[in-house]
Amino acid sequence: MRHRLAFALLAAVFPSGCGGADGGVLALQIGTVNAPGSLIEVTSEEFARRVNARLEGQVEVTVFGSSQLGSDEIMLQKLKLGTLDFSVPSTVMSSEVPQFGFFEMPYLVDDREHMKRIGEEIFWPRIAPLAEARGYKILGLWDNGFRHITNNVRPISTPRDLAGIKLRTPRGEWRVRLFQVLGANPTPMPLSEVFVALQTGVIDGQENPIAQVASQRFQEVQRYLSLTSHVYSPSYLVAGLGRWNRLPEDIRQVIEETAREIQDFAYSEAERMDAELLDALRTSGIAINEADRAGFLEASRPIYEEFGRAVPGGSDMIATAVSLGEQP
Repeated sequence: MRHRLAFALLAAVFPSGCGGADGGVLALQIGTVNAPGSLIEVTSEEFARRVNARLEGQVEVTVFGSSQLGSDEIMLQKLKLGTLDFSVPSTVMSSEVPQFGFFEMPYLVDDREHMKRIGEEIFWPRIAPLAEARGYKILGLWDNGFRHITNNVRPISTPRDLAGIKLRTPRGEWRVRLFQVLGANPTPMPLSEVFVALQTGVIDGQENPIAQVASQRFQEVQRYLSLTSHVYSPSYLVAGLGRWNRLPEDIRQVIEETAREIQDFAYSEAERMDAELLDALRTSGIAINEADRAGFLEASRPIYEEFGRAVPGGSDMIATAVSLGEQP
């Protein structure tokens, strides 16, 4: 990750994304809560590299990770205020726009090819436009990964094993509800606080993709990693709508094209990191087990029914996603 004094000084003098009076290089900031080496951080850096190359002399995009610019919630507020140019949230978007909770449904996404079809048929035409009413412009549909459970109590093989476990979740209504249905004690908490909470026993476990587990070093404070793949989480490149509309049209076009094309990079990196990091975790001392995914799906079916009743269009989106998974 680049930390450049020049851009820090520029940000202190001018509002985020504003160049000097001479019309010099436009400094744009991306904020994420993710640590160096995480999939979202790697994807954000590749996006910045490509934009900077295509708009050399016009734009310089810099990535700030590890919650340097605040939590996901704080960064979303900064996007609305126009004091931050971009952020890369994931689950928290379901707290802003109910239809984003579609991606909180367990075992909805079979694999990344299925996810591409979901993006084309459901996300871009039906979900992304809803964010604009909340003041956000969705530019990219990226990857966060298939989520798994770590904890210090016992291996999680079936939903019954979650009974009584205090489990950190992101701040998303449907993730919390899922683990309530499964019998755990879900505890929403910012990612930046999770390592210490695990280390001190404030919580027993957490759930995240492999790349997050490794980049956050959770294996140092967790005994068990259970491969549940219970939810696939996208991440999103998001801008504040007001700030986005004030950028020059030619710059917006390059940024949006790059944000869309980076999806393939994110998916290939995700698959590579899943394989390599899981191998590394096997040698770290954390005990790894496979989970009864069919049992988890059966136990979590009430979530589908609740989502379908609570969210306009929810049942139809789920039915469409299922049909897209049945395509060859």
